[in-house]
Amino acid sequence: MGIKTYKPTTASRRFITTIDNADITKGRPERSLIMPLNSTGGRNNSGTLTVRHKGSGHKRMYRMVDFYREKYNIPATVIAVEYDPNRNSRIALLQYKDGEKRYIVMPEGLQVGDVVSSGDQADVKVGNALFLKNIPDGTIIHNIELEPGKGAKMVRSAGSFAQLLAKEGNHAQLKLASGEMRVVSINCLATIGQVGNIEYKNMCIGKAGRSRWMGIRPTVRGTAMNTVDHPHGGGRGKSKGANHPRSPWGQLAKGGKTRRRKASEQFIMNHRPKGPRGM
Repeated sequence: MGIKTYKPTTASRRFITTIDNADITKGRPERSLIMPLNSTGGRNNSGTLTVRHKGSGHKRMYRMVDFYREKYNIPATVIAVEYDPNRNSRIALLQYKDGEKRYIVMPEGLQVGDVVSSGDQADVKVGNALFLKNIPDGTIIHNIELEPGKGAKMVRSAGSFAQLLAKEGNHAQLKLASGEMRVVSINCLATIGQVGNIEYKNMCIGKAGRSRWMGIRPTVRGTAMNTVDHPHGGGRGKSKGANHPRSPWGQLAKGGKTRRRKASEQFIMNHRPKGPRGM
C-alpha cells in the first residue's frame, strides 16, 4: 500500500495524491453492521451552529466497529479488509467461530485468513486484544481502554501506536506517540500492534473541492472579515498588531490556559512536549 499520484491534467490535479487501495478486498460493507448517519451540518437540535466548518459532504453509512472485543477466548477469522469513510484507518471484518461477524480497526500486518482472539488466553500477536496485565513491557499497542469495560478510546487513528513501558501495582504506564506519559488500569484491554494505513499522513488533498466532499467547509481568516463578524475584522488595509489574537467570540486566544483541571489529569504523568511530535 502506497501513495498514488496523477498526471497534471489540471492545476489542482498536479498536487492530488491518494492512498492505493490494493489492500481492500471487499467493496460493499456488511449489511448487518451498518446504520444511517445523519448529517448535522454542525448544528444542534435547535438549529444553532455549534461546530464551524462542517457541512455538505458525501452521504455515508456508519460502520459499527467493535471497540469492546468482549467475545473472550472465541477465535475469529479475518474474512475481508474494507474502506471506512468515517475514519482514516481500514477496518477488518471478522467472523467468529459461532458465526457472528464484527468489524475491528485494522492493525498493520494483519491479513485476510489470519485468526485473532481476545481475553486471557489470547497470544501476544498482532490483532489480538489482551488485558494490559497480560502484555509484556515494551510491546507496541493500540485501541486502548481508559476505563475497564468502557471500550477503546485512545490510539485508534491511522498509523498511531503507543508503547507499554511498565506495570506498577494496579496501573500500567503508557507512552503515546505525542510523547505524553499516561497511567491506566492494568485491567484495560488493548490490541497488539500499530494501526494500519500508515501512509495516510502523507496524502495531499490537492484542491478545495475534495475537502467539501469530506464535509469540510472553508475556513475564513478573521482579518479578512468585517468588524461586526470578528474581533480582527475591519481596518483599512492589512492591520497587524492592532488587536490581540482572539476567538470569533472575543476570548483571548493566546497566553491563557486552554485545558481545565479535570479528574483525569492525575493519570497524566508527563504532558506531551511543545516541540515536534515523536516517540
